[in-house]
Amino acid sequence: MEFGIDRLLADPDLSAPLAGRRVALLAHPASVTRDLDHTLDALAAHADVTLTAAFGPQHGLRGDKQDNMVESADFNDPVLGIPVFSLYGEVRAPTEAMMSTFDVLLVDLQDLGCRIYTFITTLRYVLEAAARHGKAVWVLDRPNPVGRPVEGLKLTSGWESFVGAGPMPMRHGLTLGELGLWFIRTLRLDVEYRVIEMRGWAPDDGPGFGWPLGERVWVNPSPNAPNPWMARAYAGTVMVEGATLSEGRGTTRPLELFGAPDIDAGLVMREMVSLAPHWLEGCRLRPCWFEPTFHKHVGRLCGGLQIHAEGPAYDHARFKPWRIQALAFKAIRRLYPDYPLWRDFAYEYEHGKLAIDVINGGPGLRQWVDDAAAGPGDLDAITTPDEGAWLEERQKYLLY
Repeated sequence: MEFGIDRLLADPDLSAPLAGRRVALLAHPASVTRDLDHTLDALAAHADVTLTAAFGPQHGLRGDKQDNMVESADFNDPVLGIPVFSLYGEVRAPTEAMMSTFDVLLVDLQDLGCRIYTFITTLRYVLEAAARHGKAVWVLDRPNPVGRPVEGLKLTSGWESFVGAGPMPMRHGLTLGELGLWFIRTLRLDVEYRVIEMRGWAPDDGPGFGWPLGERVWVNPSPNAPNPWMARAYAGTVMVEGATLSEGRGTTRPLELFGAPDIDAGLVMREMVSLAPHWLEGCRLRPCWFEPTFHKHVGRLCGGLQIHAEGPAYDHARFKPWRIQALAFKAIRRLYPDYPLWRDFAYEYEHGKLAIDVINGGPGLRQWVDDAAAGPGDLDAITTPDEGAWLEERQKYLLY
């Protein structure tokens, strides 16, 4: 299959409209061609492209920042001599001065298919800025590596944030190019927008179900996104960032496992099975031990669970990572009623709100976990209508 960047480079008819226009690129470490050349370098060598600026999202253009909320600075590219602006530093939306450096912004970002992944919000911000300043935005489309499934509560109005770009479920099932179409319609933006579509993407086909296994190399789009299996689990395990549990940062399998020094993982797993075995279909859970080398519980032996979203037990249609993680929280709350589960800190520049609520786009998930009388059916009752409504709403934006 072909990604958007490869089609743009190979087809003169696609790149010809860029001739004579100042071009900027928004990219990150996974912005590579089929030959693993970084998109910035590939565009710099293209006859139709005059690069005048570049932008880096969270973690940087080349991938220099390991953790969340570690900002990157602007700099000048030492080889190309163009400014590289950080959209995760002093600002998260491009300024007027930044917008003045180009006519067309090419966006080549590998998403993970999850609302909280900040590259989605960065796309929204650059589209809004382009509409204000009369600039064009082209998305060089890439696969949603977790395919088309939808899961989770929709973000509640008033809970928008840098990890909540709009009213979509946690797993949205769109590509970045399709999300751009949705943003433009939802926000009523008047902007010149184009998607350089992929060719041959088959999100319903195994074994990749979104990611072209065996055809394309996986490059980390952020430092703790090491493989497609993490991407599959991420819509659930990312919620652990709002909890006192470790999400595996500081291990070699971050965001595929979770745990803490003071929980019995075997008990938690048995409680999960007892509460909602149907939520655990489509993967294998394995009790494990791990010792983070940095971040939460650094240097302490943690008991936890690893979500195995690969191998013969994986069922793409049945796998429900958001519900699995919600169920783990529920099991811990039932087994340890006074456990200090929710982490209270300023998460992604949001103050005065619990991080778990910012992550979920509202308090509904946390309230369900903390309500001793609420069971799995109660969470399904408020979530399933959101999922169904989104499946219908997104239909008009599907390009593949």
